[in-house]
Amino acid sequence: MKAHISAVAHYVPPDVFDNNWFASFLDTSDQWIRERTGIIERRFLRKGATSDMIVPAARAVLEQRGLSPAEIDCIIVCTVTPDQFFPSTAANVQRKLGASNAWGFDLNAACSGFVYGLWVAAKLVEAGGARNVLLCGADKMSSIINFEDRATCVLFGDGAGVVLLEPTDDDSVGVLDAIIRMDGEGGRYLYMPAGGSLRPPSLETVANKEHYVHQDGQTVFKAAVVGMADVSAAIMERNGLQPDDVAWLVPHQANLRIIDATRRRMGLPEEKVAINIDRYGNTTAATIPICLSELYRDGKLRRGDNLILASFGAGYTWGSLWLRWSLQGTPE
Repeated sequence: MKAHISAVAHYVPPDVFDNNWFASFLDTSDQWIRERTGIIERRFLRKGATSDMIVPAARAVLEQRGLSPAEIDCIIVCTVTPDQFFPSTAANVQRKLGASNAWGFDLNAACSGFVYGLWVAAKLVEAGGARNVLLCGADKMSSIINFEDRATCVLFGDGAGVVLLEPTDDDSVGVLDAIIRMDGEGGRYLYMPAGGSLRPPSLETVANKEHYVHQDGQTVFKAAVVGMADVSAAIMERNGLQPDDVAWLVPHQANLRIIDATRRRMGLPEEKVAINIDRYGNTTAATIPICLSELYRDGKLRRGDNLILASFGAGYTWGSLWLRWSLQGTPE
């Protein structure tokens, strides 16, 4: 028995912020941001929390499958921007959805959160521990970025993507393999200095802007180029997949140059790569499920398509997952 994605949907806030908006108060320009990142615009949630983006996407997923919230038995939320430390964002989603029979938890692997979460959820389904798993990748990055820091604030956006995982007796489709990695030595290059038990909130940490994303951009970029490309090529080699066998590379949307390095290492043409960084920026754990949702909505996925999902994030965390698509057509 395998776990397969039986429904997918996403939500992005309606308010769009283009590069010229940043240029109006930062020493930057539309051209500077486009050339270095590939980002043109992104969306920020003005009011509400991460769970408020998950819930509409989750409702759309349930509608696709014709399920009631009570039929969900597990909720996993991949995020670095939980509504609060506790209760979990998964608990908030359960309450807001009315998924009274679901248990769940939050999973923090930063930008690799969805790949980590999909592997965990698939194994949970395969083991018989859950039947209908609502897997959510969502982040309100606007809540933890310093809008005075040009090096980070132009990169991120807010959004949510949700998939439903269910068991299937067809072993030829579903979540087939993954290579997951982590290197804690990378934690010093991409992190939030304060807010946890190491440096609890104080007047000092707030004054020093320690509750925002801090990143050594060049160091992270170099590690991501190598890490994401290597693991994506490795999963193809391990499973005997040739470039012609792969329908889509669905990569984490952090930087076009990182994505392109991964594509070239895999031997794929540009037309086989899912890209939406230009419209949403880096939505962290939401980038891959949003891409999946858009591909499905636009009729670009066919049953039996081989998809390679790839990510790299803080931790460092990174990984690649081989998924064979199981759905026909487009969402009704």
